[in-house]
Amino acid sequence: MLKKRIIPCLDIKNGRTVKGINFVDIRDAGDPIELAKQYVLQGADELVFLDITATLENRKTLVNLVESIAQEINIPFTVGGGISSVDDALALINAGADKVSINSSAVKNPQLIIDLKERFGSQFVVVAIDTKNVDGVWKVFTKGGTFETDLKTLDWAKKVESLGAGEILLTSMNSDGTKDGFDIEVTKAVSTSVNIPVIASGGAGQVEHFDEVFTKTQASAGLAASIFHFGEIPIPKLKKELKRKNIPIR
Repeated sequence: MLKKRIIPCLDIKNGRTVKGINFVDIRDAGDPIELAKQYVLQGADELVFLDITATLENRKTLVNLVESIAQEINIPFTVGGGISSVDDALALINAGADKVSINSSAVKNPQLIIDLKERFGSQFVVVAIDTKNVDGVWKVFTKGGTFETDLKTLDWAKKVESLGAGEILLTSMNSDGTKDGFDIEVTKAVSTSVNIPVIASGGAGQVEHFDEVFTKTQASAGLAASIFHFGEIPIPKLKKELKRKNIPIR
């Protein structure tokens, strides 16, 4: 069995790390460069950087900040926010990103997934899917969770895989920031319907939540933010507990 990954996420707004609940009620969580350095020391397997207002503000990702973080870390680094072309992605690679995460731009222009795959390889392309249960149907949302699309989450997940995405970052907006646990229903549905890795995101609050998402779904990684940023669950402790439960962890 492939070993599961533990991934902290830096949600960036105005150059600072922030965290919200259900994509609103944003509060400051610290300096992203210092947090990134801490996560490397703690044994994080990868790091995700999401410029959460880039698309809403119709601008590109903060390339200089990406470069500053990349210089301080030696683990795989995924960057997302405001990427709408191959040139945008190239600028981030040159700044030190290992992978890019696209969301709104992929929905608006699915050809972008193909273009990125052909230029850089599918392992470079992460499609982020922000999903919310609307009247019993899991729908895809874009523009930082502010816009409901007509896309059904499961259909879109299969589509992005067919277009060449190498990985899916699946965030349940219903669970985001609640610390009540990952959304097992949608994570299981998506992770069993595609053959590419799925990163589960939204809702982690305790060790048991990672145990649950790794044993009840096919998720290959668990992503969290506030519990790591505020020291509620140190990554070494989380990994130790999961290994004790015989979950294969890097």
